[in-house]
Amino acid sequence: MYSSKNQFIQSSSEKDIKIMYICGKFTNRFIFNDMKEKNLPYKTSKQLKEGVRDYGFIVTGAFLQALSYVVFLAPFKIVPGGVYGISIVLHYLTQGVFDSFPDGLPMGIMAMCFNIPLLILAIRKLGLSSGPKTVVTFVLISVFTDTLSFFVGNRPLVENDQFIACFYGGVILGLGVACIFKAQSTSAGTDVLARVIAKNSNRKVSDMIITIDSFVVVCGLIAFQDWTVPLYSWFTIFVFGKTVDMLQPENPNRAVFIVTKKTKEVKDVIVNKLKMRGTYIHGKGMYEGTETEIIFTITERKDLRKLKDEIKEADPQAFISTMHASQDAPRPGV
Repeated sequence: MYSSKNQFIQSSSEKDIKIMYICGKFTNRFIFNDMKEKNLPYKTSKQLKEGVRDYGFIVTGAFLQALSYVVFLAPFKIVPGGVYGISIVLHYLTQGVFDSFPDGLPMGIMAMCFNIPLLILAIRKLGLSSGPKTVVTFVLISVFTDTLSFFVGNRPLVENDQFIACFYGGVILGLGVACIFKAQSTSAGTDVLARVIAKNSNRKVSDMIITIDSFVVVCGLIAFQDWTVPLYSWFTIFVFGKTVDMLQPENPNRAVFIVTKKTKEVKDVIVNKLKMRGTYIHGKGMYEGTETEIIFTITERKDLRKLKDEIKEADPQAFISTMHASQDAPRPGV
């Protein structure tokens, strides 16, 4: 018997604490081991961190691109090629045409109208794997562009200095695009059209991008009847390209070698899920002498992490090696 009510409560509390400790320890061990076997906490945590990082880069990159268009390029009628180059031209050509938009059609809305069909084309023809990120990217750029235009208007940051505007506009635009690439995303745009045209042809994607952007710049010349427009625009495109190259100096293509015992599963991931192609290379282990098939494929650097994640999900024991690659010929497996 307990001598007092306090002693009874203290003893009961100690028993409850012991029971809770034993149950908690057992439950924790059971759940932890079960999750450890399934790699649930680690995978979820890693995916969450990667998602936060990627969308952080997307928001930053989208804002920088919008800032470049609104504050530096559009006020001086600099046409940086691509969808927003077309939008800048149409923005000025439609000034005073529509009562609802006396200052011209909003650049962001026009760019979105171009990007939606281009995204559909990319998904159908290229099997674009970064679809959700791409949608978020070009929607954010459009929203930031029209929001900044609402507050800033057509007033340039630096008055009467087109060279400063096109130089820093190109640098900031390059920073924004590099952030988007870092998140393994794209803003759709005319590069999609260039990739579709260059697919399964002898033309390089880079050559097609230059051709399409130059066509857009020439449209700016015709619309504005001013030779300074193409000259400053081409300089902006040059600075933009060099900025992206400086921040991403590696070759955009990566050669990937995959050694796995689950060849069929990995092949299904590459061919059916990622819509890529590859080649089997016959190999033989030096230590055990075991014969195996090595999978060789080429992917763009922005898609490399997704490829690795999918392969590791199919075979956690797979060995993956990558190296720089050029794509002067069609992809393997053609």
